[in-house]
Amino acid sequence: MRITDLLKKDGIVLGAAPADKRAAIDQLVALHEKCGNLLDVEAYREGILKREEMGTTAIGMEIAIPHAKSEAVKAPALTALTVPDGVDYGSPDGMPCKLLFMIAATTDGDVHLEVLARMMQMLMDPGFTDDLKVAKTPEEFLAVIDAKETEKFPEETKEEEAAPAPAAAAAPAAKAGPRVLAVTACPTGIAHTYMAAEALQKAGEAMGISIKVETNGSGGAKNVLTAQEIAECDGIIIAADKSVETARFDGKPVYSTKVADGIHKPEELINKILSGEAPVFHSDKKADASAAAAGDNESFGRKLYKHLMNGVSHMLPFVVAGGIFIAIAFLIDAAAGVKGGADFGSHTAAAAWFKTIGGYAFNFMLPLLAGFIAMSIADRPGLLVGFVGGWLASNGATFADPGAAATIPSGFLGALLAGFIGGWLMKQCMKLCEKMPRSLEGIKPVLVFPLAGLGIIGVMMCAVNPIMGVINNGLNNALISLNENNLGVLLGAILAGMMAIDMGGPFNKAAYVFGAGMLANAATTADPTASYQIMASVMIGGMVPPIAIALSTTFFKKLWTEDERKSGPVNYIMGLSFITEGAIPYAASYPLQVIPSCIVGSAVAGALSWLFKCTLMAPHGGIFVLPTIGNWFMYFVALAIGAVVGMLMLAILKKPAKQ
Repeated sequence: MRITDLLKKDGIVLGAAPADKRAAIDQLVALHEKCGNLLDVEAYREGILKREEMGTTAIGMEIAIPHAKSEAVKAPALTALTVPDGVDYGSPDGMPCKLLFMIAATTDGDVHLEVLARMMQMLMDPGFTDDLKVAKTPEEFLAVIDAKETEKFPEETKEEEAAPAPAAAAAPAAKAGPRVLAVTACPTGIAHTYMAAEALQKAGEAMGISIKVETNGSGGAKNVLTAQEIAECDGIIIAADKSVETARFDGKPVYSTKVADGIHKPEELINKILSGEAPVFHSDKKADASAAAAGDNESFGRKLYKHLMNGVSHMLPFVVAGGIFIAIAFLIDAAAGVKGGADFGSHTAAAAWFKTIGGYAFNFMLPLLAGFIAMSIADRPGLLVGFVGGWLASNGATFADPGAAATIPSGFLGALLAGFIGGWLMKQCMKLCEKMPRSLEGIKPVLVFPLAGLGIIGVMMCAVNPIMGVINNGLNNALISLNENNLGVLLGAILAGMMAIDMGGPFNKAAYVFGAGMLANAATTADPTASYQIMASVMIGGMVPPIAIALSTTFFKKLWTEDERKSGPVNYIMGLSFITEGAIPYAASYPLQVIPSCIVGSAVAGALSWLFKCTLMAPHGGIFVLPTIGNWFMYFVALAIGAVVGMLMLAILKKPAKQ
């Protein structure tokens, strides 16, 4: 199978002019539909958009490779666009994309993935991509691809075609084996995995360094590193955005980084190994040590953030779905004329159903948060420690009252301690267990680790809960006091401003997690108003940046290029839907102008939301959870004022764009 078997002339459009990234995606999907490659067009489109949410598939060098592996794909295929004027695709190098390929991959089989991997390697050749960009007809476009493939991959035997060579085969090595080894992997295992492998291979050849690259692609690991090669090499590069098996690298220098660095900084990565900068990796032999390897060359703060995000990412679906169900229960009772009270939200049968089901989902919040934080630190043995610790934090168990009949839960703060400290203690326990006789290796994961972990976290949380419960109660009382003295306005401004600092990064996530945590604690407080006000300020802070950008592109057109103006109106929808990331392309292009403007606009909106006593009982949704917003009219007044402030600041800070 060759690349031209997957890319037909009907799937190629030359000289296209899509208005924006979404229009380019729609055009490429339409080509797949035209060629009969899809069983369900909308399902495939949804798969493409979900992949883009993980991070842009633009790779730089004016190239983008949107891709999805989906059951909606009838047969593996490619479609292609050339865009002479370029389209803004959020490329890491800031350049517009002029050459776009869309990969449609089936969920079974991997022969076509090997062929697609070839395409990724070929795109690393600037001369090849230049020839594609100037092709006049689809036939010429295909001829350029066919000629390059023949040059790079000479005729293979039928046996080789049945099991095609993996991406980035090893360069001819000296007798002692390759000096540098590498492993590449990306979440979908289709494009970036092989492009990073090819870039490292070419850099090694240019530097005169023998290198072998293992690709952990969608079809499994290829070009697998052997034990002898690992033993004899100078070091290993791991360029991956997902976990790879690393225990085999014990005692060797290992440098871990993201897959994008493998594409854009291959020489720098190879020099990390050759110069001795890569730290020596020590595995715990049995547990998956990939997290440890990745963390060896990261700061302490970065490690904490990655552990926290592992917990947050697994927790959020439960929080959002459960929170909205509970909010619906409140709405049903309110519509039925219930005026509050202890059973508000469960007074009517329908409300009770929603509140009960939502409560079940919401109750998983703290165990999931702590469980996956601990798992990130101590691998699978940490999962039990975190889950149990999170549950003990949610009910407030102590030595004197293990059933938590009359205790104050330590809540969100207690769950964080359970995850971080419990995970670290479990990791130390695992190290101590390495000294046990080898005959007991088999019972460690099923008996020793669970028993030791349960004992550790049980003692720890029963000791910590009384202290954290007092702190948690004091925090709730402080919030109520702030609210009563109108000092909560400052808190609302700070949290809303944090949502706009990095628009999905650490500050944004910290503010959101705090808001969701206070929302979870609302059910245990006598007056949950302050908790609901915090969530309202957090959400409005995330809604302002995209809307401020949209307003600016509407009323201050001279500040933006034509493409930026065309993309602007989409941000109205994204902002109203609480999707802060809509402002990221603009912030990336003009950080010194956009980010301060958005921070100030969000802070103003958050302060006004608190001042107007607006509340929010759902943790997400934007305008789609309008009925759960208390004092909704003034909430939208605050949103409008904050967005206008951001727009006006942009008008002051930003110079007119060169058209």
